[in-house]
Amino acid sequence: MATALLILLGIVIVVFLWGMGVYNTLVRLRNQVNNAWGQIDVQLQRRYDLIPNLVEAVKGYMSYEKNTLEAVISARNQAQAARGQITQSGGPTESSASAVKKLVTADAAVRGAVTNIMALAENYPQLKASENMQQLQEELSSTENKVAFARQAYNDNVMLYNTAQQEFPAVLFVTIFGHHSVELFQIDDQKAKLAPKISFD
Repeated sequence: MATALLILLGIVIVVFLWGMGVYNTLVRLRNQVNNAWGQIDVQLQRRYDLIPNLVEAVKGYMSYEKNTLEAVISARNQAQAARGQITQSGGPTESSASAVKKLVTADAAVRGAVTNIMALAENYPQLKASENMQQLQEELSSTENKVAFARQAYNDNVMLYNTAQQEFPAVLFVTIFGHHSVELFQIDDQKAKLAPKISFD
């Protein structure tokens, strides 16, 4: 009787320690996802902060391209709204999955609109030569690279987190521990996946 009780107690302790290990691993991975999201968020905010400066720099030269300038501002505002939804829900969680998809779509529109402005700017030699425009070009290009690196790091962390939740036997306890899969920050449109060409050479 005492031996059976000790065996049972040993099993309970092993299960408890295993459960604690699974719980701690999932918490660590979720925190890494949130940290990686924070890096994307910082870089996206930087990109969106540069857009009004870009519009100001080009609107004197491209006043008749009003639709193009309005498109970039509209896309920026949509992306900012989607970012706000994700922030309000506490980061990239199950409840913000649709907001992440909206942000991906809106951000692709921002990139496309910025690319259009840069392409049109090629037709304005004085604008191309402007020190302000060259500095904006450099900042946008640098930010674009940082966004790409941050997105890759985020998606890598999401993959680890989602995989850990799907593995047996952790899958049996994931919802009890309050964990859910997280949406990748990936672009579905093949054209939108191409990095915008920002050059005044």
